[in-house]
Amino acid sequence: MNRRSLLALLLAAPLALPAAASRAQEPKGPQPTLPKEKLVIVTRDGAKHAFDVEMATTPDQQTIGLMFRKDVPPDSGMLFDWGAARPSSMWMKNTLVPLDMVFINADGTIRSIAENTVPHSLAPIDSRGPVRATLELAAGTTAKLNIRVGDVVHQRIFGNAP
Repeated sequence: MNRRSLLALLLAAPLALPAAASRAQEPKGPQPTLPKEKLVIVTRDGAKHAFDVEMATTPDQQTIGLMFRKDVPPDSGMLFDWGAARPSSMWMKNTLVPLDMVFINADGTIRSIAENTVPHSLAPIDSRGPVRATLELAAGTTAKLNIRVGDVVHQRIFGNAP
C-alpha cells in the first residue's frame, strides 16, 4: 500500500466507525417497563394529580424513553432524572404517540411545557433553561388537568416526596 492510500485509509477510518457504532445502538423496539415511583403535581388552585411514573435514570433508558410504546396510560408517564439541573432537549424519534413534555426545575416547579408533541419528529423540544427532570405524559394531560408553568411537582428527586 502506498503512502497516499494509507493516508486516505487513516483519514476515512474515524468517519466510518461512528456510523457503524450508531447503527448497532439504534433501538428496534420498546424497552421493558422501568421501575415506577409516585409523583404528584399540585396545581396553583391546590388540585393534586397523582401519577405512577417510570424512572429513566441511565443514559440508555433515557435514550429509548417511550419510543415504540403504543400508548401511555392517563395516570402514568416517564420521568427523566438528569441528576442535576441542566438544559434538556428532547425529540420524538421512534415515538408512536403524541406526548406532553413537562420540564421541571430542581426545586420541583414546572419551568415549561410542550403540549401535544408530534410523533416521529426529529425537531428538538427545548426546556428553555436548566431543569432537573423532564416528565413525559400522554398528550392532552396537562390541558385536561390544568397543569401550568409554576405548578409544583412532588417527587423524591426534588426532595419533596408525596
